[in-house]
Amino acid sequence: MALEIVRAEQADRGLREALAALLPQLTRNPHTLDIKDLHQIIANPCTALFVARIDEAPVGMLTLVWYDTPSGRKARIEDVVTDTAYRGRGAGTALVRAAVAHAALIGAPEVSLTSHPGREAARALYRKEGFIEVETTVFARKTDNQA
Repeated sequence: MALEIVRAEQADRGLREALAALLPQLTRNPHTLDIKDLHQIIANPCTALFVARIDEAPVGMLTLVWYDTPSGRKARIEDVVTDTAYRGRGAGTALVRAAVAHAALIGAPEVSLTSHPGREAARALYRKEGFIEVETTVFARKTDNQA
């Protein structure tokens, strides 16, 4: 069983189906991912979609996004998920390491992420990989004018 991490370079039906199968394991209300959405993610110059594959089959994903502000380049990890059948085999660790390495390559001095308190295994992984919890509060607001 060979584990490899690749940066997605092409939006095709097979990748779209694999990622669509992973999304319900990440969130209760998954976005319907179509080929156009996947192409936009892959083509975005400030986004890297990493895919964990075991024997060529996609078993996990992670998205690294970055942007520039007056205070410097920011990098953020989003949408980390490994298929339940493959958890505990190093895919999550390999995905996070690939994202951190890429963040360093593109000049981001640090990488941030958020993780729900109930995702204990994920939080343990992040701590093991050197992430620390910071004292902050995340604010969010819908954009449809409903508070």
